[in-house]
Amino acid sequence: MRKAWIGFAAFAALALGGCGYNTIQSKDEQAKAAWSEVLNQYQRRADLVPNLVNTVKGYADQEQRVLIAVTEARARVGTIQATPELINDPAAFAKFQAAQRELSGALSKLLVVAENYPAHGTRRGFDRHLDSRAGAGSR
Repeated sequence: MRKAWIGFAAFAALALGGCGYNTIQSKDEQAKAAWSEVLNQYQRRADLVPNLVNTVKGYADQEQRVLIAVTEARARVGTIQATPELINDPAAFAKFQAAQRELSGALSKLLVVAENYPAHGTRRGFDRHLDSRAGAGSR
């Protein structure tokens, strides 16, 4: 009986000795691959941030130029008082008309930006980067 028991123990040791090793290696490789994917997604998301910042800066710069032009034109118009004497002074009246034209031009640019806001090229780039950012965040 003792020989049978030793034989069974030897057989069990040999039979069960290698059965878990391949599974452990396989699970280890799967864990490393999954972690690598996590790191790739974090890197992708980090790489998108500077692009998004630059797009927003470009978008804001364009709008800032339009708004500065409007406020400066409005300030120039505000410095010229529309009085009855203004009509009698051709040089002052010419300045007044020029300031009004400048304000009208700046306001028309502002209206164009406001009307084309959804179709604005920078806006499309901004939306594309936001979509990429959202996609990177949901992975």
